[in-house]
Amino acid sequence: MGKMVRFFKECGAELRKVVWPTRSDVVSSVKVVLVSTVIIAVILGLLDLLFVTGMNLIF
Repeated sequence: MGKMVRFFKECGAELRKVVWPTRSDVVSSVKVVLVSTVIIAVILGLLDLLFVTGMNLIF
């Protein structure tokens, strides 16, 4: 039981050392992720369309 108590105390001590991001940092990171996801989705969609069109021309 003593090991569990020590474990949780050490976890709390480590969490106090963490530098949490500000709200604006999180918002800007989310924007970057959303924009990059949309760009990759468009690129993959265009590649898929290209390959499907190519296959339809061949077969």
